[in-house]
Amino acid sequence: MSNTGIELKTRRRGLADAVELLSSMRFAISLLTIIAIAAMIGTVMKQNEPMPNYVNQFGPFWFEIFNKLGLYAVYSAWWFLLILTFLIASTALCIVRNGPKMIKDMRSWRENVREESLRNFHHKAEWTGALTRQALAQQSAARLADAGYRTRIVEKETGTLVAAKKGAANKLGYIFAHGAIIVILLGGMLDSDLPIRFQQWFMGKTPFAGNGVIADIPAKHRLGLGNPTFRGNTMIPEGQGSDTAIIPQATGVLVQDLPFTILLKKFTIDFYSTGMPKLFASDVEIRDHETGKTFPATIEVNKPLIYKGVAVYQSSFEDGGSKLKLTGFPMTGADSKPFALTGEVNSSTDLKRGDDQYSVEWSGFRPFNVENTGSQDARAVTKGQSLNEQFSASLDKHSGSAAKNANNKDLKNVGPSVQYKLRDKTGQAREFQNYMQPVTIDGAQMFLAGMRISPADPFQFLRIPADDEHSMREWMRLRAALADPALRAQAARRYAERAMASSAGGRALQEQLRESSEKTLAIFAGDGKNGGFTAVADFIGALKVPEAEQRNAANLFMKMLNGTLWELWHAARERDGLAPVSADDNHARFLQLATNALSDSFFYGAPVLLQLDDFTEVKATVLQVSRSPGKSVVYLGCLLLVIGVFSMFYIRERRLWVWIREAPGGSHALMAMSTQRKTLDFEHEFNDMKAKLPQSA
Repeated sequence: MSNTGIELKTRRRGLADAVELLSSMRFAISLLTIIAIAAMIGTVMKQNEPMPNYVNQFGPFWFEIFNKLGLYAVYSAWWFLLILTFLIASTALCIVRNGPKMIKDMRSWRENVREESLRNFHHKAEWTGALTRQALAQQSAARLADAGYRTRIVEKETGTLVAAKKGAANKLGYIFAHGAIIVILLGGMLDSDLPIRFQQWFMGKTPFAGNGVIADIPAKHRLGLGNPTFRGNTMIPEGQGSDTAIIPQATGVLVQDLPFTILLKKFTIDFYSTGMPKLFASDVEIRDHETGKTFPATIEVNKPLIYKGVAVYQSSFEDGGSKLKLTGFPMTGADSKPFALTGEVNSSTDLKRGDDQYSVEWSGFRPFNVENTGSQDARAVTKGQSLNEQFSASLDKHSGSAAKNANNKDLKNVGPSVQYKLRDKTGQAREFQNYMQPVTIDGAQMFLAGMRISPADPFQFLRIPADDEHSMREWMRLRAALADPALRAQAARRYAERAMASSAGGRALQEQLRESSEKTLAIFAGDGKNGGFTAVADFIGALKVPEAEQRNAANLFMKMLNGTLWELWHAARERDGLAPVSADDNHARFLQLATNALSDSFFYGAPVLLQLDDFTEVKATVLQVSRSPGKSVVYLGCLLLVIGVFSMFYIRERRLWVWIREAPGGSHALMAMSTQRKTLDFEHEFNDMKAKLPQSA
């Protein structure tokens, strides 16, 4: 044989081995295992989130690794689609290799059996009858047909063979089940991002990563009406319309044009007493771009609108640009003068404080918050640090903590809240969440002002006690006074005079007490960054007081601090032309809580605190818009799969042969029966046929 012939034979053998591997059961199982692992990853890890969220969650190192692996969009990753392609090819080859054999076997009567081979069957029976060979064959065929068998009589040289079969459709189950896998995978790929990826690869479509009006986005970032499949979202405020859907991508978004405009007439939402949404629905008007036809519709959860092959589902709801009126309070320096500010949710407002320029990005508004104020989490706010994570962990986006315990009797609507980001000129930002009304915690009225540095962190809350007017103005006055050295000196002098009024210590001791109390206030006031109880603890630690005396030193320091803060409060009110407050338990409690809040305010990290005064709510609906041509294909595949599985498990193939030959006084019959799965039902059927066939007419 020539070298060319050897090479050709080797190539054919290699191709045959490759086909054998690709169509093998072990290869298909390996692919299914990888798909199952990918599905688990896609379930555990949120898909198609903005990339900064993944950076915050995993860090820069693991973010890059997971991004290279395509784990942020598993179901549209190139390797996942490649696995699906291989699985389709493997299943198709398996059908091509085995399907014709199975169909041939279904049609076959296996009439080439011999009498000797039938005697080797486990299930067999023999009898002799008075009928002739032809008559016995006709009788046996008739009785088998009556039992549901298809029969064929074949004349042999030494006898007559009656071949019968039943349940041959069992093999169709194999073909249907494997074909169903192909159909389902094709339907899934048809509804995947593959058509959109194709347009990005070959038609120049690219995600839009900037900001701007949707109508002004260039065509290269838009998908036309001919796009066969998509799944996006559109947010529509009340009284406005939309004719596009936003499809999120890893590096931006794609804009999908719709064949109609959706105008939101009214958004309706009902709540349970727990704050959980009970019902939300969108009353819309649809206007067809092609015909100009308009018609009303109501879209509810699990009741989508389907028009022109596009399904519109009620997905969620958001704020549609509520108008906000707020009061800003300085949180640094000796200035306590409030200022008015207005904003609109989903927009930003410029804010200038001194020489610094800030941008307030209004990110959210909730008209009510049903919270479990009697829960362990809520009480923990007043027992630990005021900037406490435990309370914020129970705050849900739409429902509040009460939604997790519908039967709790400590449920209370704590009122509206506003959420915003304060961004400085370097681009650094912190996020804040402030409640409009004070919340009752352990019997005290407290304003909650939440702060977090990263979106992945829970909010930590600064607790500001409400004054006699149910506002935070008295606390803001005290905060500004603490930052004023002149008022601190005046408060220290008054404290020393009051403390030494009934003492015989003389002027020198009074002056010494004044200096100590003024230094106490200065330490607590800090440098604007490092103050509060942290600075007090550092100061006491630096004194190197023996451990046994540290508690006494701390008590003495706190007594002096409380006294000077009381005088500082009065000095600030006197400067503003207000009468002094009465020395009673309520004001003493207020000062205690205010002192805790002053200590925590050094961690607030913002030059201002914005308090919500009034609002005009604007609701918006979030609709999911999708075109899924593969849905019908998947349904067809599921139907085929059910038929296939049912056929394989509940249809049993049985083969039966009766060999009849001449015998003295009549004829002799040998019956043999076989099946793929020997069950108790088969044993009963064999015994029935063994008893029925030999019976004389």
